[in-house]
Amino acid sequence: MADTLTKLTYQTLQQGKNYLSFAHKTVLGQVQKIVSPNTRPTFILPIALIPVIQAKLDSLSAADLADAEAGVYPSTLLFDDPWADYLRYYPMLCLDMPKVWERIGLKQYQKFSPEVDTTGYPNYYVQNFHHQTDGYLSEDSANLYDLQVEILFGGSADPMRRRILAPLKAGLQQAFADIPAKQQRVLDIACGTGRTLRAIRATLPQASLYGTDLSPAYLRKANELLSEIPGELPQLAQANAEELPYLDNYFHGITCVFLFHELPGVVRQNIIDQAFRTLQPGGTFVICDSIQLSDSPELAPSMDGFDEIFHEPYYRDYTRDDLTLRLTNAGFKDVRTEVHFMSKYLIATKEK
Repeated sequence: MADTLTKLTYQTLQQGKNYLSFAHKTVLGQVQKIVSPNTRPTFILPIALIPVIQAKLDSLSAADLADAEAGVYPSTLLFDDPWADYLRYYPMLCLDMPKVWERIGLKQYQKFSPEVDTTGYPNYYVQNFHHQTDGYLSEDSANLYDLQVEILFGGSADPMRRRILAPLKAGLQQAFADIPAKQQRVLDIACGTGRTLRAIRATLPQASLYGTDLSPAYLRKANELLSEIPGELPQLAQANAEELPYLDNYFHGITCVFLFHELPGVVRQNIIDQAFRTLQPGGTFVICDSIQLSDSPELAPSMDGFDEIFHEPYYRDYTRDDLTLRLTNAGFKDVRTEVHFMSKYLIATKEK
């Protein structure tokens, strides 16, 4: 009965989030038509793709439930949504939209508030990704980010993040079973607001967790969210992933979620090289990011124009990049891939 109840509750929750996301997009789209008609996106999702995407979303939910039922992570993680934050910041998200539409109309893709200091950051990072006000460099942006991503993906952002947990946990169990759990170190590169680290903590309650990000605002948000859960607090550091501040062969596992599509190709390779350097022999590196043309050609229409509509300047190049080749060039072995809904996963091992 408990499992059936969990399944029904989870399915209802996911369906509800999907409907709310659709309603938000529909209403805001109508408002945008009136307030800022010249900034309406030209892309329209082909009707034939809707059942394909729905089937992939259903498959993602099934995989999420299956991992919880198999004990990869506790079922409570399925319902770990920051509802207080969502309710608190939703009005702010709506009020911010006129600024977003104005920047779109003026094609201002690197505009920041005067109080935001952009010095010292790589040029590729100083962008209004997703047309976000102040990019990734303000407290308001950090507060709105998780809500924005949940709406974008119809409430499935966390289920997509959780697809990294099974291969990460399996890799640690297979290669480092003789090492006490408290001595196992896991790094999340570009940890953002800490949602991935929060899921890893639920899955690996005793492991030593680390996170890096370039944004001090997002790290402060991550520290706030991670402080709410039991267990040792993850060690967070402001750092460029191209120059990770850790010793060689330090981590037993490394993850990276929703980063690579926002990077130039050479930077993707630099970060993969850093992951290889800091990972112990036998360790597992798990990447979660957008689908690519090579593995999801049927969804090519949903990728076309995404870079312009959401201001993702490196996305088009990303969709054609050979990440498996980049991983093997860095020295990784046994690279395998998975696809769940709108995300692709690469699982790689550093040979012992």
